[in-house]
Amino acid sequence: MKPQAGFTLIELLITIAIIGILSAVAIPSYGSYVLRTRLTDAHAGLAGVQPLAEQHWSNNNTYTGFSGLPANTDNFTFAVASATDTAYLVTATGKNAARDFVFSIDQNGQRSTIKAPAGWTAVATCWVSDKGGKCSQ
Repeated sequence: MKPQAGFTLIELLITIAIIGILSAVAIPSYGSYVLRTRLTDAHAGLAGVQPLAEQHWSNNNTYTGFSGLPANTDNFTFAVASATDTAYLVTATGKNAARDFVFSIDQNGQRSTIKAPAGWTAVATCWVSDKGGKCSQ
């Protein structure tokens, strides 16, 4: 008699069930990881604005007319929300996968998460980097 070769149906079903369970855990975690990396576009762009704004003020003694914004990315659009002689507010507004986020920085270096999507915590004193409201440094 020839020995049996291959897999039984129950072995295949168990393997498929294990793969399904692992995928159910891994895919949402990966999606969250990818979104958090997209947020760094805004964080890095806004962090680079402050030295440029201070240079503008040093040269002109006003923030009016400041336009030293980073280039827009696939995930964020940068804009000067307001600029006066003594103050400015620059925002990064999310689009595409980051569409529900709005981050800002002002003349004092105050970072703020103006808007965050449902399930995320918006913090007025920092840029959030995860759902729990953890601040990016």
